[in-house]
Amino acid sequence: MFTDTHTHLYDDRYASDRDEMIRRAIDAGVTRMYIPNCDRTTIEPMLQIEAAWPEYCFPMMGLHPCYVGENYQEELKVVGDWLAQRRFAAVGEIGLDYYWDKTFVPQQQEAFRRQIEWALQYDLPIVIHSRESTRDCIDIVRDMQNGQLRGIFHCFSGTVEEAREVADLGLYLGIGGVVTYKKSLLREVVAEMPLESMVLETDAPYLSPVPHRGRRNESSYIPLIAAEIAAIRQCEIAEVAAVTTGNAARIFAY
Repeated sequence: MFTDTHTHLYDDRYASDRDEMIRRAIDAGVTRMYIPNCDRTTIEPMLQIEAAWPEYCFPMMGLHPCYVGENYQEELKVVGDWLAQRRFAAVGEIGLDYYWDKTFVPQQQEAFRRQIEWALQYDLPIVIHSRESTRDCIDIVRDMQNGQLRGIFHCFSGTVEEAREVADLGLYLGIGGVVTYKKSLLREVVAEMPLESMVLETDAPYLSPVPHRGRRNESSYIPLIAAEIAAIRQCEIAEVAAVTTGNAARIFAY
């Protein structure tokens, strides 16, 4: 059994075959799929998927840093209102993104901190986006870690030393298709860090693993990621599946 801890199942690229794609994942042994929110526009389609596949698909609630703009306070209010209404799997996808645009970095940091506060208030894990901002994300998490904060550094792209800091803070590394890219530095992280610090993810429809690189990603490719991790670590794929699924169960408290 596998868990995909990060998959954007509502993406328009699945419009023509979404149900078939989810069924392919289940048939491949991916029995739990966690869906990150981006902003108010992704909430309804995300909840529709949950309603259609309640035993397999689990929504998060959060404001993605790339969607933090001039109206971020309004977007945060939407997130806060939803978190007060019902239970979600996590507060996510939240964090910092310094790759696309640095116009709203202070607002991104404020939104990140506020959403961490909500995660602590509601006893939920956080799922962190940290593109070209790993250092600042680690520092903010360290500042707010009161012993109760748990979660995932989604699509981890830092160094081995930063990976150790994440693990020391009690959070996990999200390992996806990038680990199958032969020149990826993530391979060194996977070789050096224990399986007990990792979870699997696709970030579908992005970052497809080899041999699908450059094409649409989907949750059924999780076993390809697990197989590459097993090859790097010279262990059985069954061990990767068991340990990472157990890690996901502890994070999401199921």
